[in-house]
Amino acid sequence: MDVELRQLRCLVAIVDEGTFTDAAGALGVSQAAVSRTLAALESALGVRLLRRTSREVVPTAVGGRVITRARRLLAEAGDLVREATSGHSALRIGYAWSAMGRHTVAFQRRWAVLHQDVELHMVRTNSATGGLAEGACDLAVTRTEPDRRRFDGVIVGLERRYCAMASDDPWVRRRSLRLAEIADRRLVIDRRSGTTTTDLWPPDGRPEVEYTQDVDDWLTVIATGRCVGVTAESTVAQYPRPGVTFRAVRDATPIPVRLIWWRDDPHPSTRAAVALLTELYRT
Repeated sequence: MDVELRQLRCLVAIVDEGTFTDAAGALGVSQAAVSRTLAALESALGVRLLRRTSREVVPTAVGGRVITRARRLLAEAGDLVREATSGHSALRIGYAWSAMGRHTVAFQRRWAVLHQDVELHMVRTNSATGGLAEGACDLAVTRTEPDRRRFDGVIVGLERRYCAMASDDPWVRRRSLRLAEIADRRLVIDRRSGTTTTDLWPPDGRPEVEYTQDVDDWLTVIATGRCVGVTAESTVAQYPRPGVTFRAVRDATPIPVRLIWWRDDPHPSTRAAVALLTELYRT
């Protein structure tokens, strides 16, 4: 089966314009070319798409469904072309949990001043690569080690680890906690894109674990008081939640914050983004 975008465009034009003649005018081709293109599409699909009478052109039942999908495909193709041909006038930075933490707003505002020719978009995608592997962004902020065979990146800063607990938990009266204390509690971990694993504890002293798949679910479980969580400092700034309180974990190793990109296709603004985010974390 070989279906081409020009065939789908022709089909949609016939329906939108109402006649083969008007569709030919809209497409800038002859009426015969419109007829041949539609016939080729119907032949490729093996179904009749339009019912033609002396007064109008009406989609068949199958044709109606095909036209709906064709409109979506044409719109997506148009988006692809615009993205590919717009140069690098936009920069999409993806993240899974908490973006740049307390630096997120400052980064956005300073970028708008320093790089007015490159529009910045922050994109939240619930994946380990912050949407980079899925094609949702050009750069991604991550707090886990990337696959070095596919991605390149640099550490732009470090963040302390915090323990998240229900706001009526007795630990709320504490200023900080130790990992050994947390090992005695039930720990909730986001297995998809979280920064915490049981490797923070020795094999013979690891906490009991419950898993979630998203930061909102993670916070919801913690608010019940059933579990506690360990997370990066950025979560404290980015996700204040009624019913959840954060306290520093004073003996846990800091979390490296990385900016990563495709090894074989870095965005031209990568160096500028790295420089700005590194400066913010240093201050």
